[in-house]
Amino acid sequence: MKAFQDYYPQNLSHCYGCGIHNESGHRIKTYWEGEESVTRFSPEPFHTAVPGFVYGGLLASLIDCHSTGTAAAAMYRAAGRAMDTSPPFRFVTGSLHVSYLRPTPLGRELEIRGQVKEIKGRKVVIESTVFVDGVATARGEVVAVQMPENFGS
Repeated sequence: MKAFQDYYPQNLSHCYGCGIHNESGHRIKTYWEGEESVTRFSPEPFHTAVPGFVYGGLLASLIDCHSTGTAAAAMYRAAGRAMDTSPPFRFVTGSLHVSYLRPTPLGRELEIRGQVKEIKGRKVVIESTVFVDGVATARGEVVAVQMPENFGS
């Protein structure tokens, strides 16, 4: 099964968080599980905030890219289109709000789960939560805005 990010056009797949063509980036992969989107990510030791815990900026980055990918997939679903059809739906972040619920332990797989809260015109609102071993450690809301077709050309 292909991840949402595998469908991004080549010229729009260089993002640090989700771009398949950015070898230094996170290169996250997001999939549908029912009505929720899911990304799994294992932080590296250098993603440290304080010994034993994940840097909050990484969590914000994962929530951001997970959510914009979910927005694209949700827009395709809403339009009744396959993700490999043109014109492509690609989104950028209009706003990002992250709440850190508890320290996120390092050395464990993170699971990011997203839910579509609203689709309105060119905006999609996504709520994404980071879990470690089933415990929520961070939650974010992203307002994702559809990119114009000529953006990034």
